[in-house]
Amino acid sequence: MDYAGYIDGAFVVGEGKRFAVQNPSDESVVAEVVGVSERQADAAIRAARRAFDSGEWSGLTMKARAAAMTRFGEAMRRRADWLGDCAVNEAGCPVSSTVMGAQVHVPLRMTDEIIDLFLHLPEHEENPLPIHERVNPYFTVQSVKRWSPLGVVSAISAYNVPFYTAFWKVVPALMAGDTVILRPNPLTPISSMIFAEAAEEAGLPRGVLNVIVEPGLEGGLAMTTDPRVDMVSFTGSCTVGAKVAEQAAPTLKRLVLELGGKSAQIYLPDAVGRAASAAHSVCTSHAGQGCVLGTRVFVPEESKAEVLEGMAKALSAVKIGPASDPATQLGPVISAAQRDRCEHFTQAAVEAGGHVVCGGKRPEGLDKGFYWEPTVLDLPDNSNPAAQEEIFGPVVGVIGYRDLDHAVEMANDSRFGLSGWVHGANKVKALEVGLRIRSGAVNVNGALMSSYASGGGIKMSGLGRERGVEGLREFQLMTTLNIGG
Repeated sequence: MDYAGYIDGAFVVGEGKRFAVQNPSDESVVAEVVGVSERQADAAIRAARRAFDSGEWSGLTMKARAAAMTRFGEAMRRRADWLGDCAVNEAGCPVSSTVMGAQVHVPLRMTDEIIDLFLHLPEHEENPLPIHERVNPYFTVQSVKRWSPLGVVSAISAYNVPFYTAFWKVVPALMAGDTVILRPNPLTPISSMIFAEAAEEAGLPRGVLNVIVEPGLEGGLAMTTDPRVDMVSFTGSCTVGAKVAEQAAPTLKRLVLELGGKSAQIYLPDAVGRAASAAHSVCTSHAGQGCVLGTRVFVPEESKAEVLEGMAKALSAVKIGPASDPATQLGPVISAAQRDRCEHFTQAAVEAGGHVVCGGKRPEGLDKGFYWEPTVLDLPDNSNPAAQEEIFGPVVGVIGYRDLDHAVEMANDSRFGLSGWVHGANKVKALEVGLRIRSGAVNVNGALMSSYASGGGIKMSGLGRERGVEGLREFQLMTTLNIGG
């Protein structure tokens, strides 16, 4: 990787620490990178502030920005093959996995959808004042909401779907008229340069988009504390998200935090036959590295043994191997530390009364790479550590419930609240259960990945929304204008 950043309209060589980007499939070095220095991170913030305040981008009409962002999207689509290679080599996503859609083609399609959404959003909306407030003996008044660019946005993305998580910060912010500093996760920084290359090719004004790559925390700390930054949009762990909120607090920056999850999947008695497929679906979805995946599976107590047997059978033939192999169904987790996390919580589950039904160890014959077998845990209750903590690997816990009230109670007994799942042949009953789950999103007999439907967390799963109208509005400033006469 020749460059460590794109600052004020120019690709820059890093002046900071050198680090290696590893291929999680075989631990080989994908790239050697010299990260940016603190001085360079400061220059990126300064460039974004100047570019916003100049009005060269923020002062454009929405249609004018749309034309530039259309070129930006076209430039990214021309690099689709390169993005796919990055997803395999630096993120370890199996090339044949359905998750490759989220890694590459889904976000590339969404650029035009974001542009279209913004073009159809009103820039002014009337407030619904009653007539006696509109007209009085002294004056008449009109009250409107005005939506305008917010300012400088710090975008800090995650490693599991690095392009997608960065995309839903960068593209809406730019389309809103903001300027951006993007800092990718140091485990998966290479794909972030697509944004820099697209900005250069599309002719965005210098300083509007800046990208900084670093192995440490110095640049990220500046991005969350500097008073020249107006907003921080972060995707990552709850622990780091809480630190980001703490760092942003003294300057009261706007925050959008998309953090961890421990999503429940409730199978109603009339749909318990579907539950055996849940473990296969979770484990083969990028090795369970998805914050919305339903890793807590709730089934009727009397059906639990049958479900566990079915899960073990479904996982018995899963092909584990390098992400580059088209036959691979389950690739590696991102790092040795993440593999160790899978091992730690598997052991903790057993120590707290759980049982390993299948998996629970490193696969044989794969001496290189960060692999963990697809693992199903029989958990005695929802208080087990494997039910309460996000593992972020191919590990699923199964818990029995007495009745649906008990299932809902356990589903909501979590410090997380990002997503939830309900499966039932009786659609009315399934919806009734879904309405009782406290979560930022609930999927009843189906799910979607759409530009038009927002998602976000409650409790330790985060703040704010991404996608949909609500997610786009996060990047705008709302001003109430009261105009009398």
